[in-house]
Amino acid sequence: MILAAAMVLDAVFGEPDWLWSRLPHPAVVLGRLVGRLEHSLNMGDNRRAKGVLAVAILLSLSWTVGGLIAWVPDAGLLEMLGAAILLAQRSLVTHVRAVADALRRGGATAGRLAVAMIVGRDTAQMDAPQIARAAIESGAENLSDGVIAPAFWFAIGGLPAMLAYKAVNTADSMIGYRTERYLEFGWAAARLDDALNWVPARLTAGLILLPHGAVGLWHRVPNDARLHRSPNAGWPEAAIAPVLDVALSGPRSYDGRLQEFPWVNPTGRREAGPDDIDRACTALWKTWAAALALVLVLTFLFF
Repeated sequence: MILAAAMVLDAVFGEPDWLWSRLPHPAVVLGRLVGRLEHSLNMGDNRRAKGVLAVAILLSLSWTVGGLIAWVPDAGLLEMLGAAILLAQRSLVTHVRAVADALRRGGATAGRLAVAMIVGRDTAQMDAPQIARAAIESGAENLSDGVIAPAFWFAIGGLPAMLAYKAVNTADSMIGYRTERYLEFGWAAARLDDALNWVPARLTAGLILLPHGAVGLWHRVPNDARLHRSPNAGWPEAAIAPVLDVALSGPRSYDGRLQEFPWVNPTGRREAGPDDIDRACTALWKTWAAALALVLVLTFLFF
């Protein structure tokens, strides 16, 4: 019941400003640690080996901290609070919905500012449909990374496994890029993040389809997911795209260079707008509810 309670707590309260304006969020602490390891180790020869060492340090520290919390007598409340902090359902929906609100309020100009908060691609030249699609894609991908995957690893190994996952995911988001600086050093973080998200990404896709009565679309998901540049992010995107009847992915610009990525659900509508973002947010909540129901069923069956 700890995981179910944590999911509800996160959904109700999210990340309250009054708390995290006074204390560093664990994700911020992890980010600082990744930054220090990168600054200290990412130089000279054998950068891939040094990246492996950095990931090993991150895993050791995060697992130890999670284990110490779980080791405290009657630690159920602490574990629940820790798990709730490491989940991101409410904050995810808030950030995605903010893009729809910005598009309605100030058109593409305001939408670009809002979507730049949640995507890593170039946003300066985006039109309104591109902004809407980017917000939907980010919502689907981060539903897997920020909600389903942490919950999955908590179910597998408790708070230590959940915190270790978050450490790897944070490292991947910071150093897991195929650039000259990070190609070798970030290799271990990127590959381990891919491995840790393999099951959760596919589970997320199923959980998206289930509450929409769209399980019959599952046969389309693997083919569309393989069109995506990521081995995992394509799965939740390939599931939410037909549910919303929109085409996702497609051409986009990174670091000033247009890249011709294929479309996911290419027959869907490309002229997405703020109403589609709202529908995506509803889908995110329905998926969260399906995940919570699954957690409760498994809890009663096995515990």
